[in-house]
Amino acid sequence: MYIMALNCGSSSLKYQVFDADTKKQIVGGNVEKIGLADSFITQKYPDGTKQKKVTEMKNHNEALSVVLSMLREASIDMNEIRGIGHRVVMGGAKFASSVEINDDVMRAIEEWKSLMPLHIPASLMGIESARQTLPNAKQVAVFDTAFLQTMPEYAYRYAIPEAWYKNLGVRRYGFHGTSHLYVSKRAAAMLGKPANQCNLITMHIGSGASGVAIKNGRAVDTTLGMTPTAGLVMGTRPGDVDAGALLYVMEQLKLTPEQMTKHLNKDSGLMGITKCYADRRDVEENRDTNVDCKLAIEMETHMVKKYIGAFMAELGHVDALVFTAGVGENDNYLRGKFCEGLEELGIKIDPAKNDKALARLDAGECEISADDSRVKIFMIPTNEELVIVEDTLAIMNGTYDADHLKMDYSFAK
Repeated sequence: MYIMALNCGSSSLKYQVFDADTKKQIVGGNVEKIGLADSFITQKYPDGTKQKKVTEMKNHNEALSVVLSMLREASIDMNEIRGIGHRVVMGGAKFASSVEINDDVMRAIEEWKSLMPLHIPASLMGIESARQTLPNAKQVAVFDTAFLQTMPEYAYRYAIPEAWYKNLGVRRYGFHGTSHLYVSKRAAAMLGKPANQCNLITMHIGSGASGVAIKNGRAVDTTLGMTPTAGLVMGTRPGDVDAGALLYVMEQLKLTPEQMTKHLNKDSGLMGITKCYADRRDVEENRDTNVDCKLAIEMETHMVKKYIGAFMAELGHVDALVFTAGVGENDNYLRGKFCEGLEELGIKIDPAKNDKALARLDAGECEISADDSRVKIFMIPTNEELVIVEDTLAIMNGTYDADHLKMDYSFAK
């Protein structure tokens, strides 16, 4: 029996197929440029080999049909795909755990379309395509926001008119929840302590970035807000910006909400500072010759350290600082910068360990803190797909517990 994890973007579709018994990945891939004439699919196998096919896919329904065709070529029996777990970026306050998808769940997800105009329609299309194409498979929604719904009210509320909160749902939700859940469980295992006894700061830093404060195994605060534009400096998103400044810019430049949304999501962050680079590798490569690249690194470092300090004050005691996602797993230079000067807070990195801890070189989970560091520092490669698969399988088997601290996750051991 197989479980499939699906992650639908506005013009992409990522998928992975796992063996339900071993929870090992069998095959996976990525469809890109959906809706364009040069759309293509790249299927990847555990041994590192890849298979690419260029074919026009007008929508997610056609993309999923091509995916299933490629899976058949890889000898995957479609009748054995019994469950499909869908990554859904927003569940709001309604969904604090993964759920089986029915028409009521679809309607609830649809309510977030205006807030997430790129992500939610793609998720809905992917779910509907999967329901039509594989009608016998159980469909499960795994929400990016679910892990963060344990935040206390004083952490998720904004100091705004109450009607905005009650009538419009304006509050902090946070994102990257499946990633933070996974690495928090692995960090607890590396510490040799039960998850409910661990205080952690987890930093998911990729093109998008977020940090989470975790107290006794539960999320109590996050850098992200109602949307994924708050908090840390990201590839094309700004992080924290004075709301009044945004209103001023909109008024002066006569920008529409749609135009401002585009600027905040596509033209800001590292791209906004450097005017040409959204990828940290490009920024770092030019840091000695381009003053904007140097400034971008200083700004990103400043925000990460600022939130680490804030979360330490909030938690009181911290067992470990965890880095994950593309940058967190593979950028030893930035990890070093993020920890620089934090020795008085008990965070002391070991440069030699840090230089070797590169997921792209199959380093795996690593402790990169110095022997005399009061707070452990870990690099943990994330595995959001495994969370999706295990939630889906547990819901299918009737063993799912909405309280993640009570769930029997294989990776928590």
